[in-house]
Amino acid sequence: MTQRMQELEKQVAELKAALASMKTSPPPEAAPAAPAAAAAATPAPAAPSPITITSLLGSTTLSGFIDGYYGLNFNHPASHTSQLRNFDIETNQFGLNMIELIADKAPDATASRLGYHVSLGFGQAMNTVNVLEGHDTSGVGQFDQYLKEGYLSYLVKVGKGLQVDAGKFVTPAGAEVIETKDNWNYSRGLLFAWAIPYYHYGLRAKYTFNDKAAVTGYVLNGWNNVIDNNSGKTVAVSLALTPTKKFGFIENYIGGPEGTNNNADWRQLSDTVVTFNPTGKLSLMANLDYGRGDKVSTSPDPAFWTGVAGYVRYAATGTVALTGRYEYFDDHDGFETLTAQHLHEFTGTLERTIASHLITRLEFRRDMSNQAVFQKGQGFDKNQNTLTGGLILTFDTTGK
Repeated sequence: MTQRMQELEKQVAELKAALASMKTSPPPEAAPAAPAAAAAATPAPAAPSPITITSLLGSTTLSGFIDGYYGLNFNHPASHTSQLRNFDIETNQFGLNMIELIADKAPDATASRLGYHVSLGFGQAMNTVNVLEGHDTSGVGQFDQYLKEGYLSYLVKVGKGLQVDAGKFVTPAGAEVIETKDNWNYSRGLLFAWAIPYYHYGLRAKYTFNDKAAVTGYVLNGWNNVIDNNSGKTVAVSLALTPTKKFGFIENYIGGPEGTNNNADWRQLSDTVVTFNPTGKLSLMANLDYGRGDKVSTSPDPAFWTGVAGYVRYAATGTVALTGRYEYFDDHDGFETLTAQHLHEFTGTLERTIASHLITRLEFRRDMSNQAVFQKGQGFDKNQNTLTGGLILTFDTTGK
């Protein structure tokens, strides 16, 4: 028994030595996993992101609208057109005011200081805006017949950023704009149609001091022309002030030679726009214009024109609004309307927005003159009453 116990003790000692050796040796390599097990352990690749317009465009946004109307002129003019109107000219019929498509990339101080803006338009509005340059001498349409705006932008490292634009852009003057959707009424007023230009071609530089003040300077070919008709240049400056959230003030000055091959006679325009929003539902706006400088054959003195417009808008709900507009325009020498006359107009507009992208407007307008300039049947009258129903469908890639 003694001998047997000694053998067992020897075996226990050998086992302890073997265990100690295993603790100090590296573990054997694991056998390679079976193909099926390895595939199960590898995560499946993520599904590719869906391709959308936003992902394709990147920082470029697309937006636009379709604007159509039906116009009724109670004078029933033989020409089927309303006098002294610029966009909603066709009457007693359906009309296409404008289709617009905009591609925009705003310059940014962190991402890219270079940007651009291209706006293409089709319809009666664009025919009117580009009437002086839309066709060549043979009557064939040129590219700029459909170009409302097209310019490059660069954000210069000056203070908070000086944005410089080069190309074709709409005028800074006026309380109204070319796009119906951005106005309070459906039709454009007398001052928009006759007192100010539509667009310019040249350079502009805008510096925004803060959320209360900004100034913009311009060097331009002139009024409503891409190709200048003389060797002089038109200059302009625009000052925008917003001292409070309820009050806004914009003063524009435009001056330069506009006569064909005539650098001596300057056309000058002072344009003032004041806005006041006393409540969240009530908005007020006023526009004052004074222009002079061009010569007419009927007077040795420079021609001049002046006008004032007042607007009241009440947003009854988030989708329903009422707007009233009154204007007075004095075309003292007939330089703008081709008839020396005093004009008045009153417009009342009911607006309802459906599903945030469809704007409907019903508008009554009365135009009055001290001269018989409004066609009535085959003759002419001093008054013109119209009723217009408009539909504007908007869209943009931001989903707003």
